[in-house]
Amino acid sequence: MKNIKTYSLVSLFVITLLSYLSFSVPPEQLLTTERVDSYKAGEWLKFRVHYGLLTGGYATISIKDEMYKGKAVHHIKGFGETTGVVGLAFGVEDYYESWVDKKTDLPYKFLRKIDEGGHTKNKVIEFDQVNHKAYVKDLKRKKDTTITIKPGIQDMVSAMYYLRNNLDTSKLKVQDKIDLTMFFDGENYPFRMRFLGREQISTKFGKVNSLKFRPLVEEGRVFKEQESLTIWVSDDSNKIPLRIKADLAVGSLKADLNAYKGLKHPFKIVFD
Repeated sequence: MKNIKTYSLVSLFVITLLSYLSFSVPPEQLLTTERVDSYKAGEWLKFRVHYGLLTGGYATISIKDEMYKGKAVHHIKGFGETTGVVGLAFGVEDYYESWVDKKTDLPYKFLRKIDEGGHTKNKVIEFDQVNHKAYVKDLKRKKDTTITIKPGIQDMVSAMYYLRNNLDTSKLKVQDKIDLTMFFDGENYPFRMRFLGREQISTKFGKVNSLKFRPLVEEGRVFKEQESLTIWVSDDSNKIPLRIKADLAVGSLKADLNAYKGLKHPFKIVFD
């Protein structure tokens, strides 16, 4: 476990989960011509992170309607923690929050507070989407930094919700390469993944039609090879993550949707 201190079980899951999709080049081919609301306040998702039958931890994501500096926003909260034997060996408690404009789906503020086996971070970031600046407050080190960001930048949490509303998944073709620039740890961080196709998978709720993706990740630090992650997303109007499978340098990890409530659209389950 000590070899993946920077990316703990839950943190790895959250990072992967919240960057599961993006637009390709040219983006006009995949973005919808008209924004669609795929989620609403009150949505709550819970995921079980596990090695085989051994539960490693849980992660939850919830949405509330709030006002931020006079603007209507979705306040999205993510929380992850290790439990049981894994928790005793490598305790994790991670908090992620994002304040996202309800009309543009762009973030105004992002919070990341983590404790992963003694590795801690406590940062608050405010985004100026007009002047393309990120104001980073490192509360742990008591340091403020201003960083130039790319237009329309997303944070780790807001990215998933932006794409749920704006990505036209009906236009995806097998082997499409998908790219996204996200603001992560003080940098404009590139992600890339490949669309593998549509697949019906078995979940605790029944069989669900899904969209299958494979991110390209950094080889050697955490993962066995560049293509060690696979992600399944519901192929319906909700576009919620269903499953993540990762082959790590120290074993295999899997995360499954364990519970949900408050979805905006019906969760389509296929019954035999």
